[in-house]
Amino acid sequence: MKNVMKVALGIVASIGGYLEVGSLGTALQAGSSYRYELLWPIALGTLCIICLTEMSGRLAAVDKETTFSASREHFGITYHFWPLAAQVLVDLFVLAAEIGGASLALELMTGVSMQIWAVPVTFLIWILLWRGTFGAIEHSVALLGMVTLSFVVAAKWLHPDWTEVARGLIPHRSSDDPSKYAYLAVSILGATISPYMVSFYSSGAIEEHWKTTDLGANRLTAGLGMTFGAVVGMSVVVVAALTLAPRGIAVDTYQQAAVALSQPLGRWGFWLFCASLLIGCIGAALELSLDLAYIMSQSFGWRWGEDQTPDVEARFAMVYTGALVLAPLPTLAGIDPLKFTMFSMSLTVVALPLIVAPLLVLMNDRRRLKTHVNGWFSNTAVIIVILIAITLAVLAIPLQVLGG
Repeated sequence: MKNVMKVALGIVASIGGYLEVGSLGTALQAGSSYRYELLWPIALGTLCIICLTEMSGRLAAVDKETTFSASREHFGITYHFWPLAAQVLVDLFVLAAEIGGASLALELMTGVSMQIWAVPVTFLIWILLWRGTFGAIEHSVALLGMVTLSFVVAAKWLHPDWTEVARGLIPHRSSDDPSKYAYLAVSILGATISPYMVSFYSSGAIEEHWKTTDLGANRLTAGLGMTFGAVVGMSVVVVAALTLAPRGIAVDTYQQAAVALSQPLGRWGFWLFCASLLIGCIGAALELSLDLAYIMSQSFGWRWGEDQTPDVEARFAMVYTGALVLAPLPTLAGIDPLKFTMFSMSLTVVALPLIVAPLLVLMNDRRRLKTHVNGWFSNTAVIIVILIAITLAVLAIPLQVLGG
């Protein structure tokens, strides 16, 4: 039972990586424009994020350090400033996109403008962080996130050609608007290999006091948690391919995509879509707010932890409070959530190499990990992830211009 509860951390992290506004938007666009052809970036990204989260959890369990605190100690502040600055910037942009996504979900449900909802949504997130504990947030988000399984049910009820679905898992080029295809592939990988998932996961492991005896549970949590998110993410693509693509809906706005579940699930489909978007965005916003507080506190040596009251760890609470003051501004300005989301995903890709590369050094440090350092397989995996990250960073901006 203890190990089963630990899997909740993986599910919460996967909700932030697969089921929030960025992943949902890219998956809907991929399915509506290219049917099953862009399933492979989700599969590739899942393998990458499983490797990265397993390593960050192993570091936390053995060394009792998170990826950011270990990086700060190992490389010094001169180098550490750059990945810290990159991740703070990315987290802020993605947090703003999540506030917009949650506000838009409420607009779809009520007809009241998302600009009206931006401040109440932000206040709800802040009060949950101010009053809640890590365990309460973790388990409630994991439980509520089960609503996203509606996409899995819908995909099964639509009876896709599973042979075609399987072909979509094999990387290939598309002759139909190759620039947009490549842009969506890069955006999906950026949404899936989210840097904050790695730092949030390792911080969560410290919050839960993982030990060396939890290494087996860590592998289970990383594997099952991310696989849960991948299955739902792929189901979104399949549903979009079978409900939106035949109608010629290319998903330029989330309002167009809201009908995706109506065909297989009837009148409940619309409400389940809105609930999935709302819960996924709020869950991701909670993660991102905490992650900003985690990485800032760990980098500057402040006391940190969601289980402590704000008066005990005032600077930790101050960081997520400050982030939430800034996050609703794009929504209040009326910026389209989907366009802002796609830009945020491109920014994530550009920052990825800076944030991932230190893991290769940290996971081979025997002073920290003793007998639990990476083997040849894990080192090969992280090198491949770094090469993918560098490639994506080089391609992201040109593809944003050509295909976005």
